[in-house]
Amino acid sequence: MELLKKNIHMDRVSKEAVSQITLEEDLNVPENKPDVNTVNLNKGCVVVDEIRPGTDHVNIRGRLLFQILYHTDEEGCGLVCLEGKIPFEEKMNLQGAVNTDNVTVEGEVEDLSISLINSRKLSVQSVVTLTAWVEELYDEEAPIGIYGEEAVEYRKAPVNLAQVAISKNDIFRIKEEIGLPGNYPNIFQILWNDVTLENVEFRVMSEKIQLQGEIHLFVLYEGEGEEHPVRTFEYNLPFGGTLECHGSREGMIPDIRCVMGVQEHGQPYVTVKPDLDGEERVFGLELVLNISMKLYEEEDLEIITDIYGVTNQVETVSRPAGLRRLLAKVNGKSKVTDRIRVQENGGVMQLLHSEGWVSVDDQQIVENGIQVSGSLQLCVLYITGNDESPYANMQAQIPYQYTLEVMGITPQDMSRVRARVEQLQVAMLDGEEMDVKAVLDFSTTVFSAVPMDIIQSVQCRELEAGIVSALPGMAVYVVRTGDNLWNIGKKYYVPVESIRRINGLEGDRIVPGQKLLIVKEA
Repeated sequence: MELLKKNIHMDRVSKEAVSQITLEEDLNVPENKPDVNTVNLNKGCVVVDEIRPGTDHVNIRGRLLFQILYHTDEEGCGLVCLEGKIPFEEKMNLQGAVNTDNVTVEGEVEDLSISLINSRKLSVQSVVTLTAWVEELYDEEAPIGIYGEEAVEYRKAPVNLAQVAISKNDIFRIKEEIGLPGNYPNIFQILWNDVTLENVEFRVMSEKIQLQGEIHLFVLYEGEGEEHPVRTFEYNLPFGGTLECHGSREGMIPDIRCVMGVQEHGQPYVTVKPDLDGEERVFGLELVLNISMKLYEEEDLEIITDIYGVTNQVETVSRPAGLRRLLAKVNGKSKVTDRIRVQENGGVMQLLHSEGWVSVDDQQIVENGIQVSGSLQLCVLYITGNDESPYANMQAQIPYQYTLEVMGITPQDMSRVRARVEQLQVAMLDGEEMDVKAVLDFSTTVFSAVPMDIIQSVQCRELEAGIVSALPGMAVYVVRTGDNLWNIGKKYYVPVESIRRINGLEGDRIVPGQKLLIVKEA
């Protein structure tokens, strides 16, 4: 007798660890840059260059790339952009890791602080969170049928499973040119830019993935002319396209992550280009979107969970299976509002730009949901009423707590909540107070474990003489609490259908105290 098995494709995070590191460095202002008066904006990102796993650890080599926008009081200058990097090497504990593991590491800048030591030297301090994990694809072999001539009984359990159909990485390139409106001055140089993805959606189709979304572009630039006026430019650019995806089809469940690649200086590539008249009035935008995708397919199976013999002894070997089903794919939105008072001398004359990003500090499983808490990190660049320091920035953290509704979730279920800023509005109330309104978007895909022991092998042998002599040809069995037809049939080596037929049962329902006639078939 042999088992007919079906391969079930699964994935899991087998090892995971989180570590925080502090990076510090003094940065000398290059000779070709003017003196620093005040620091106005900064931002950074982490680039992981090398990952070398070992026994119970992983060695990580990377760089913190940062940009600083500062104001100088030297004549002929105003705002100046300065770039830099801090390399790092970190040995991170990753319990259970071996040198053959395929480890993924992501770094996130939790805090970046730039302070002035003197006009030619800055202190850069940052807290970076490193997350390392090993994700594995594996197969479970589930018995769905039996080959053989032996007289056996078996029962099946219906199971809904979410199998990994496709797991791959891809890139999507965007190359666009955006011209300035007629009332804007020509571009002398870009001082600062911010590029964010908004409303990115994916749709699974036959042999391809369709994606669409928007790019929000902000540029702070110095215009041509004697006074080199500082101007801001914002633009929403829709984009769309398709990615080839062999084997995909409609109905598959996407779990897709999309992040922008960065250049050496840590930001998407924005350049200045001439228009048709040869004037510097066009921004060239070249982006690479790194896309990590998993497509799941739900399937209903009937898996054999137990076997017993009627004329022989059947022995099975089982083990716990790593099966799971899709519990929910959910999105939720939360509004965040606050009023922030500005302490800067001179007050706020004009808002130039605001940036916001979401940190998820904690997620806890609660009844029918995932409680997420963290903060909206806010940075606002504005013009002050102080002629000596005409530019300033305000940074703030606005805490939030939100419960993403997931009916039936348990602490054992797998999920990782992703958060982003969907909308951000910062408005002046007066010269000293700003009104902040934001919409935060949360999303997750939740998988539930399916607790089940899978039969790996089965072996038949003749019934022992003692068992045969102890089996009655006919017996009356009084049903006890917890009994079912399967266990009774297994005890007497009698087919379940035989018990139903002899006792005139239409189904499997029996009650304690009920008498059943058991007849051993020849």
